[in-house]
Amino acid sequence: MAEGLRLASLAMYRDPPVIAEATRALWADLGARLAAAGMADVPAALDESIAHDAAWLDPRLLLAQTCGYPFMTQLQNRVRLVATPLYRHPGCIEALGGSFLIVRADAGVGAVSDLRGAVAAINDWGSNSGMNLLRHTLAPHAVGGRFLAAVARSGSHRASIAMVARGEADVAAIDCVTFGNLARFAPETVAGVRILAETAKTPGLPLITRSAASDAEVHQLRGALADLARDPATAELRDVLGLEGFTALEACDYDAVLALERDAAALGYPRLA
Repeated sequence: MAEGLRLASLAMYRDPPVIAEATRALWADLGARLAAAGMADVPAALDESIAHDAAWLDPRLLLAQTCGYPFMTQLQNRVRLVATPLYRHPGCIEALGGSFLIVRADAGVGAVSDLRGAVAAINDWGSNSGMNLLRHTLAPHAVGGRFLAAVARSGSHRASIAMVARGEADVAAIDCVTFGNLARFAPETVAGVRILAETAKTPGLPLITRSAASDAEVHQLRGALADLARDPATAELRDVLGLEGFTALEACDYDAVLALERDAAALGYPRLA
């Protein structure tokens, strides 16, 4: 990234490659709108070299996307909430989204309770979709704080799907946007699994900027996102991404994420195990 430019990183949904390309095009359009509106030092392209979580607290941050769980547990009062995307994938309802619990296509499992003693794959311990929603779903069935035989961290939702398909794990919770993108553009990746159940829903992955951003800058970002969402010229791009638009939620709306954590703890299941 050139010296003096701000940082843009949209690294949460980049699989399969067609989604990565569409995300680059999304930023190219959005960045051009921001520059045309008079914002200075707008990067022409996304920074794809920085780790997704390293971007969140970078002092240069103009726009990034985070997960609802770290937004509530790590980033409160350290970033500003800009907007929440509205996706039209199965499992999404306006600003809300959940996860699908998947098992192998030939697994003899008919209900969540049948998973007792299973091995779960999670993308990350700090993931709302891969860990927090799974914990909340399993909590009513746990005994003495345990339900699973083991938990394996895969590193990504796609890797979790592959582990389940290969029989290296029995279950995983896959974010509905990721599952929708893969089912649509890389169906071979989900061919070996089936959906067993849906989790509770929480607000989708928020778009954020640095805490020092002014109200005027946040207003500019929201205005550019709104313009992009209603411009007929971006209809094809939005269709690829499954985007209906964006909405401005309040940070307190994401307390729903921690409410699920509290619910699991109240049932004696504070940790996925």
